[in-house]
Amino acid sequence: MRHVIILYCLLVFGVGAYATEPATSAIPPRVEITARRFAFDPAEITLKEGRTVLLVLKSADVKHGLRIRELGLDLKASKGKPGETLLTPKKSGNFVGHCSVFCGAKHGSMTITIDVVK
Repeated sequence: MRHVIILYCLLVFGVGAYATEPATSAIPPRVEITARRFAFDPAEITLKEGRTVLLVLKSADVKHGLRIRELGLDLKASKGKPGETLLTPKKSGNFVGHCSVFCGAKHGSMTITIDVVK
């Protein structure tokens, strides 16, 4: 009879840690890029193909953007208001990103390189 009561309690209240533990979800690594007239810092980053990262764009001065069409990336940020997105590169290669918000005379030279490796 005692075994029946224990079994009943297990069924009603859960089977315990073995069956009810939630799956641990991996938190993607955070990659921060700071934009300022007229550069990105860092100017080059390396990511792994198929591996998700949280990409955060911060601005040290005025509005900036970061666009890399081949990666489907288009972020915008202003001072005190970062932009962020999850990015999972689907192909390897070297990709050059540009500031997508006009920020001054040397705006056209403001680039960043993202190297995606297998």
